[in-house]
Amino acid sequence: MSVYDYTMKSAQGEEVSLAQYKGKVLLIVNTATGCGFTPQYEGLEKLYKAYADQGFVVLDFPCNQFGNQAPGSDSEIVSFCKLKYDVSFPQFSKIEVNGANAAPLYTYLKSQKGGLLTKDIKWNFTKFLIDREGHVVERYAPTVEPKKIEEAIKALL
Repeated sequence: MSVYDYTMKSAQGEEVSLAQYKGKVLLIVNTATGCGFTPQYEGLEKLYKAYADQGFVVLDFPCNQFGNQAPGSDSEIVSFCKLKYDVSFPQFSKIEVNGANAAPLYTYLKSQKGGLLTKDIKWNFTKFLIDREGHVVERYAPTVEPKKIEEAIKALL
């Protein structure tokens, strides 16, 4: 199994096979537009712009499971991110990351790299770094700023 075995819905409602990202380094992030960590969109976009031409992609999965901090529709979330942070990386439809309705992709990610004490995602902006073969290399807590992941990304590129 790898992340390439999953298909997710884009923010525009289209089915997207993650196999299209084979050979790329990925940073998969559960996000929210009304969170204290929301300004991390800026850092995520900087990383994406800096390394996209070398095969790096940020995949954004909005999640409303933590404090109702992503209440908008998929199109409202995309509009907010474009307007406020000029986000250009792929954004997906809102998902759940924990519980019975957790997206299968997130069930897989958590099985590969658990968190502190539990495998559950604790908050928005938890990040998973994926190598070019689709394997989970590292999991980063929401408090880890995108720029602190830059060296790990460069090492995989």
